[in-house]
Amino acid sequence: MKINHIKTLVFGAVVLFSASGCTGDFDQYNQEKAGGPENFYADFIAVVNPLKSIQRGLQSDYQLYPNLSADMYSGMFSTATQFNGGKNNLTYYMMDGWNNRIIARQQDIFNYSITIDKAAKFNYPGIDFTATLAMKKILKVITAARVSDSHGPVVYSKYETPNANGVTDFDSQQDAYNFFIADLTAAITDLQKVNNMPATQNVEDKSALKRADLVYGGNIAQWAKLANSLKLRLAMRMSYADPAKSKQYAEEAFASSAGLITDNADNGLISVGQSELSFIIYAWGDCLIGAPLMAYMNGYHDPRLSAYAIPATDNQVQGQYIGIRQGIDLLNGKTTYGGFSQPQAKSATGDYFSATDGKMKLFTAAETWFLKAEAALRGYSGAGDIQTNYENGVKQSFGEWGKSADAMTYLANTTSTEAPYIDPKNAANNINAGDAQLSTITIAWNSTDSQERKLERIITQKWLSLYPNGPEAWAEQRRTGYPVLFKIRQNDSGGLISTDVMIRRIPFTTDTKTSLFNYPQAAQMLGGADTGGTKLWWDKKL
Repeated sequence: MKINHIKTLVFGAVVLFSASGCTGDFDQYNQEKAGGPENFYADFIAVVNPLKSIQRGLQSDYQLYPNLSADMYSGMFSTATQFNGGKNNLTYYMMDGWNNRIIARQQDIFNYSITIDKAAKFNYPGIDFTATLAMKKILKVITAARVSDSHGPVVYSKYETPNANGVTDFDSQQDAYNFFIADLTAAITDLQKVNNMPATQNVEDKSALKRADLVYGGNIAQWAKLANSLKLRLAMRMSYADPAKSKQYAEEAFASSAGLITDNADNGLISVGQSELSFIIYAWGDCLIGAPLMAYMNGYHDPRLSAYAIPATDNQVQGQYIGIRQGIDLLNGKTTYGGFSQPQAKSATGDYFSATDGKMKLFTAAETWFLKAEAALRGYSGAGDIQTNYENGVKQSFGEWGKSADAMTYLANTTSTEAPYIDPKNAANNINAGDAQLSTITIAWNSTDSQERKLERIITQKWLSLYPNGPEAWAEQRRTGYPVLFKIRQNDSGGLISTDVMIRRIPFTTDTKTSLFNYPQAAQMLGGADTGGTKLWWDKKL
């Protein structure tokens, strides 16, 4: 049993370019640099190190966040490890020392952003860093949106401007979402402008930018697609809380000349080197596959199953794909459940959980098509045909996981539903046929279904395609109520979180309450108690 406390340090521009850390890279980059050493130094300091650190920082402290919170709450993952004696986040006993990593990670990433801004402004004021600053802006939105989708109010627009009392104010989640949309829109405009900008002595060097970009290798047009696709994601997240703006922003994304990520060739994946999940799963044994994910995939006879999970080794379930139900008595922990199925992520282009060439999923084509399907269901202009979008979402997901040949057969399945869950270690954990915790939604599109049943079909398949992006899957499950997930059996929240309604957010931690952030303001913005049972602003449906 081990908790990962890897922490990325915040460096200033001088430290980032210290002789001890970059001599070898300097020689290699300088050979490629056509614009001379002055431009090269600017690119190296302001782009290569801090921009890389922001991207890699999105997976740092991964076990504490999101693995032991959002990943598990999404239904995709679980654990056999009895952290804190079996009383922890998974049983709704909120672990302050785990959950403080959510905002701490944001602070590290935002401080890298400040490093980039200062280097560009003060060290090299004559060089145009438009592309770098736009990419950095997109990554800040991704970071802050995850914080907001965990806690609610978030320090975003005022991060660098404390109030008169020296305290930094929060944005309400509603305000933050509008700021996110505005910043993504601005980034799209900037990226489209710079994509056609001729290379000059005053424009950042694209060879250095290529090395700094761990997502698209310097392809600015693809970054613009990513920003526009993220705009669509956030627009749809607002669908119940602010239908008018949801429609406006989604339609802007559909109309944008930047385009959307509609093909797997444009998928937004960060090349992180060693995936932290590689040791959380395979070295420590602290992460196994979630029972709901396996129940859906087994019931649907889903061809992606072998790409998502490893067959169990436990002698009672050997060879089966079986997950662990969340929030149960784990009995003897790993001795009892450690042989259940482990997660994996073997895509058509590589292993997301690789110890040497891992990937972190930001956005893929399948998500775009499912977002379009829901937008079409809601009557948004430019969204296209509901069924076509839905089926394209499944096809793109199957393509991502190397199962394209099976997509049409899967989409024609009119009868299969989620499978019951049978726990051979403790029958009290079983979810039997007919239980309300089992979904009856099928795969094939049915145009005669009710709007709500159509939504369940779209979101259930979207959830399957989002794997292994637990934070996004958990957010969508809370927003829509789909997919139907298993409820916990052991609730240690002391009545603060309803077993039936399930956890809605992660409370602020002691670090935030005692920091120079305006915690009383954030608490007031919640509109309820600072507990895991209070709904977020966009969580208006249930």
